[in-house]
Amino acid sequence: MKVELTVNDKKFSVEIEPGEMLLETLRKLGYKSVKHACSTASCGACTVQLDGKAVLSCTTFTAAADGHEIKTVEAFSENGKLSPIQQAILEEGGSQCGFCIPGLVVTAENLLDENPDPTKEEILDNLKGNLCRCTGYESQTRAILKAAKERREK
Repeated sequence: MKVELTVNDKKFSVEIEPGEMLLETLRKLGYKSVKHACSTASCGACTVQLDGKAVLSCTTFTAAADGHEIKTVEAFSENGKLSPIQQAILEEGGSQCGFCIPGLVVTAENLLDENPDPTKEEILDNLKGNLCRCTGYESQTRAILKAAKERREK
């Protein structure tokens, strides 16, 4: 089956297997930032945006994304410059092993698109689907608050 996908503003015509998950397809297309971890929608490492909404690509059929726009973490940086969220995570020490960061950044971008001035509690609630075993979320929460403030001041 052939599908048409737009990934980070680049168009692809892809032959897929029935039942193929978006995670598989994106990794075949070279988007290795979309992590393969649980395959059960438990960890958030595979989070991408589908038409501007955060989805777990390990449980989203590629066929359901046919004709739609997908953004991976790479879409949020411009000209090799980190996005405000990525920069804040770096500055606040929000990454240790780094495995969860691509999905967490996409989730945070989605949150700030919907709520430009979230509270700490709203951020923690939003990150419930993103498993991070290294940080305890404190530094990541500070980073998202910092990025939100920077976005609002622009």
